[in-house]
Amino acid sequence: MTTALQTSPLLLEIGTEELPAIPLLAELPNLKNKFQKILEAKRLDCAFDFYYTPRRLVIIAKEFPKFQSPKTLEFFGPPLNIAYKDGTLTPAALGFFKKCGIEATNVQTTQKDGKEVLYCQKNAEQLPSDILLETIIKGFLESLNFGKTMRWGNLKESFIRPISWILCLLDSKPIPLKLYGVEAKAQTYVHRNISFEPFDVISLESYLQTLENNGVILDQDKRKSRILSAMAQIENAQNIKVEIDEKLLDEIVAITEYPTALFGEFSVRFLELPPPCIITSMKVNQRYFATYKDKHLHNGFVLVSNSLSKNPKKIINGNVKVLRARLEDALFFYHNDLKNGFIPEKLKEITFVEGLGSMWDKTERECLIVRTLGNLFKVNLEILNQACLLSKADLMSEMVYEFTELQGIMGYYYAKALHYDDKVALAIKEQYLPNAEESALPSNLISAIISLAYKLDNLLGLFSIGKIPSGSKDPFALRRAANGVIKIILHFNLPFNLKEVLEVLKIHYKDFNVKILESFILERLDSLLEFNPSLLRAVLATNERDLMRIFQKLNALNSALKNQDKQLLTQTFKRLANITKEVDLNSTLPIDESKLLASEEIELYHSFKQCALNANDYTKHLESLLDLSPILERFFDKVLVNAPDIAFKNNRKHLIARIYKEFLSIADIKEISF
Repeated sequence: MTTALQTSPLLLEIGTEELPAIPLLAELPNLKNKFQKILEAKRLDCAFDFYYTPRRLVIIAKEFPKFQSPKTLEFFGPPLNIAYKDGTLTPAALGFFKKCGIEATNVQTTQKDGKEVLYCQKNAEQLPSDILLETIIKGFLESLNFGKTMRWGNLKESFIRPISWILCLLDSKPIPLKLYGVEAKAQTYVHRNISFEPFDVISLESYLQTLENNGVILDQDKRKSRILSAMAQIENAQNIKVEIDEKLLDEIVAITEYPTALFGEFSVRFLELPPPCIITSMKVNQRYFATYKDKHLHNGFVLVSNSLSKNPKKIINGNVKVLRARLEDALFFYHNDLKNGFIPEKLKEITFVEGLGSMWDKTERECLIVRTLGNLFKVNLEILNQACLLSKADLMSEMVYEFTELQGIMGYYYAKALHYDDKVALAIKEQYLPNAEESALPSNLISAIISLAYKLDNLLGLFSIGKIPSGSKDPFALRRAANGVIKIILHFNLPFNLKEVLEVLKIHYKDFNVKILESFILERLDSLLEFNPSLLRAVLATNERDLMRIFQKLNALNSALKNQDKQLLTQTFKRLANITKEVDLNSTLPIDESKLLASEEIELYHSFKQCALNANDYTKHLESLLDLSPILERFFDKVLVNAPDIAFKNNRKHLIARIYKEFLSIADIKEISF
């Protein structure tokens, strides 16, 4: 019997101790999808909304099915010749009837895989959803991945934080269930400033009203809008601009139930500090938003309070006091660091990676790489050497010890304050760029070389001690380093023969198979560049290893092949390859024009000579070579390459070999999959 579709409101609230924002936000994109999949598996698919505050995960479905959706079940049994023996049912058939829950008198058959088999079709039972909810909720909570979890009491189960209460109503009726040692009750908890006691809930409407009246904005989007609206008011009132850090904003939304944005000010004297020191101290330690006036950092900040206090001035003063102490420390660190200056030799006290020595050893290796690249790119070695020698020195500063995310950035400010060359200071700041997929690149060639040295040392060093990424594991971010090398080379249009550079640099490391690293970096081209992967194979098959030329040839191939007869091109190229199989392509391949007799070979020869005029432009050169296809077809149709006269035979083969060799100077066409 099929149950008609009936729905009613579902309210599920999992109450917890304060949820840590960062792991919650990391799992957030998966939460709805995970619950949806569980509902689909239980045949209770429906639309629902998901909400969160620091102390609750909430699912609300206004039209939750009261029963499972219909489903037709099919069972296929043994073939008839196995189901019956001498007209009697076999154990195989009886087992099938038992599995299906039917009598032998209700037997059906159907065709499957060319055989007639026992068959049963029946409607699946439509269970009421209220008896399935405990299993559904348990499965959902167990599916969530927040990284680290914890146990409490005598429980074997673990969760991101202890679960304090569970509220589950279906059609305004409490659903009896017990999970993680907690029995569900028709109760919720409101903002702690109002009460620590539970509030009774009799319906979805009463739940929403209770929260709204008692300091809990359930909808995270509404909390975010409230914060942004208050910030806009502060901007107008103070004539400033609030720097909206989206990640910080999301974090604050996740840790507040009733957010209130407030404006505070710190002493102007702290503006002596480099802006990143102030901003980082406010953001990391206090979760404050920085403010700007006339495009300069202002001595104001925006804090977001979760308190319902009617005396905001007290909250602001308390936060100003805390921030003052932080900035006093930062100012002390800053002055000390400037007094001590750069002492890169102290990097000997910091281990880089076991097997690769200290950060000083790393700096020395990077300086060797910098000299090699400086000579290759013809850049002032004096500035390069100084920038490289000082590049990691700020790791020993008190400021970077306190705020590790300021490495490189503080080196820049210290170099500026200590009157080093502006290019040296900027190179220190930009040495880690690009450091993310959408990251900016170094702004000049000096900075680019310092960044290349940093990344190449990471790659060569870690590969030399066997720290090679495998699968999804890449603890040292070597894929990102390889991507960075490629992006910098292409952005600055630098000559960079990967094979030759790695061969030169590998002498500074433990002996290892550098071809593995070469392949690793070349593999990144495939993921970085949006080309048909076979085009890259075609270019690499010619042993081209200059990253810039590889990119240029890929562009040329991609552009030139758009309007070509792919099948004709492939056939022509294969024919060229077959005819020249026994020709030494490394020889001079002389052509005697006096032995060009047929009009087709004369036409081919002169057309080929015109191609040479475009040799410095890969796209034009390839297009002119591809334009030879119809001429080549006429040549193959009318001219006997393997002429009886050996001189004519070699002359024609040399012509074909030269054309083939020119194609190979760009790509091996037979590697391309159209």
